[in-house]
Amino acid sequence: MNSICTTDPYCAELEQIIQQQKLNALFQPIAALNHEQAYGFEGLIRGPSAHFLHSPINLFQTAERCNQLVELDVACRKVIIKAFVERNLPGKLFLNICPTSLIQPSFRPGATLAYLKEVGLDPHRVVIELTETQSTGDYNLLTEALKHYREMGFKIALDDLGEGFSSLRLWSELKPDFVKIDKYFIQGIGSDPQKRQFVRSIQHIALHTGTCVIAEGIETAAELEVIQRIGINLAQGYLIGHPNVQPIAKIKLPTLQTQTPITIDQRSSHAGALLKQIPCASPADSNEAIWRRLSAQTDLIAIPVVENDKPIGLIKRSDLLELFSRPFSRELFGARSCATQMDRNPLIVEQATSLTELARLITSCERGDLNDGFILTEQGRYLGMGTGRDLIRAMTALQISAARHANPLTGLPGNAPIQETIAQLLAEQLNFTVVYVDLDHFKPYNDVYGYARGDELLQYCGHLLQRNTEPQLDFVGHVGGDDFILLLRSPDWQSRCEAILSEFQQHLSAFFSPTHLAENGYQAHNRQGQLQHHPLVSMSLGAAQIIARDYNTHHEVANTACAAKHMAKRQQGNTLFIEQRVTHQANSNHQAMYLNQDIA
Repeated sequence: MNSICTTDPYCAELEQIIQQQKLNALFQPIAALNHEQAYGFEGLIRGPSAHFLHSPINLFQTAERCNQLVELDVACRKVIIKAFVERNLPGKLFLNICPTSLIQPSFRPGATLAYLKEVGLDPHRVVIELTETQSTGDYNLLTEALKHYREMGFKIALDDLGEGFSSLRLWSELKPDFVKIDKYFIQGIGSDPQKRQFVRSIQHIALHTGTCVIAEGIETAAELEVIQRIGINLAQGYLIGHPNVQPIAKIKLPTLQTQTPITIDQRSSHAGALLKQIPCASPADSNEAIWRRLSAQTDLIAIPVVENDKPIGLIKRSDLLELFSRPFSRELFGARSCATQMDRNPLIVEQATSLTELARLITSCERGDLNDGFILTEQGRYLGMGTGRDLIRAMTALQISAARHANPLTGLPGNAPIQETIAQLLAEQLNFTVVYVDLDHFKPYNDVYGYARGDELLQYCGHLLQRNTEPQLDFVGHVGGDDFILLLRSPDWQSRCEAILSEFQQHLSAFFSPTHLAENGYQAHNRQGQLQHHPLVSMSLGAAQIIARDYNTHHEVANTACAAKHMAKRQQGNTLFIEQRVTHQANSNHQAMYLNQDIA
């Protein structure tokens, strides 16, 4: 044991806690999003209740000051392993270990394995999760220590990627099986393009290095939806489950049903819809064997090379043809492993990746992925391939479908896709806010300025609504005329509505003459044919938060939105009206409580 610091008043108590193992284990589930069950559990530790050292932060900071970090680390491992076995938890155990404790002279790599054998837990079910609480100095020593763990069957995870001192270098040096993205990059990801790009990049690197990504800190359905769309299938956070002494292995999430096996009919907007079952090759197969197969199957453009269920490369027909067309190349290279000729960096995507995301990945690549095709995986495991031709067809079909039902003036989705989107949100039990957007006094404007100017104002409104909504989460539709619909899942939906009204007020002057602006209106005929003064055009937003379980059809949602719009139009100027409904039971009569907010 290391010499113990005596200046810290908690050192003696800590030593007693370690020796007597007065520690408590909690477990937080890690969800496999395409299955309604836990993939594994992260073991967490707490000190004695109602004690300064109950907090893990205080516990480990004190251990570091008292030179007892290795001893505490070992004690925590034993407590967590024992509790995991006693509670008969399924899946993998993610076991936190400080990297610095692995490179201490007192570190014994076989101690954990010995204890696992004692309690009867297979090391293949254990993931060593490195928590970088301080700078890691000696990468060679750490790599050597982890090598012993790997040889014994353990997997390695890197925690809090994006935070800490050198996590990207650790990823490169240690080649972990899992990386956990720090919760900072997950929270609010739906409304932050930079966070989405960071997570996309991490997922892209992970697929090419055979690493599984775990998104930490998932707290809202909106965050979970973005993560799934990017193609990440492992998630952890309060939405999945809180740390608990006896966690539940069965996980129920509102969006899990969107992660069932994908078919072209069910989820044609995801990469899995393009899946083709292409038998893979092994690194043990020779170039000659691959060529014979390509010669027999003339429709094959490429064959993926897979090792331990994970794709490691792609053999392209064109590359092998070029090689064998050279004099004596077939004799020289035919018997060699096909791995010598494969593309080691093919495009690899998870089947849950959206088609738009896939198209973005392909068009951003400088290589010929559109011609060569791409490899499809599920949690890193090889499924099959997709082709650029099929992607173009699918994207074209989506665009044709969208154009068929789009408003010809603004190009926004019309009534049919609005209704379909509402119905889909209700079916998937996803809560959202519906906002009915209406221009006040628009008919007099058309009469005074003409329909061409009126169309310009409507097109401006369409662009305004799109600019202030999040395309990853929100939906903008054009009912017709001067009526628009927003279906918002962004957490900050109210501030977005306020921004819409503010920007509309600032730019409205461009659509009126100076005289009419000075008079704050103009003379125009009313519906009875009589001249009267009409105010300038204003915008009314009627908003209602929709709890999916309380609605059966899109018609009910439309009625709620219309009622909110009528209340908004009772006020003068640019107005946001928020209807807050109190529901006692599903499909019961609603008791309305109204809040009016004038933004003018």
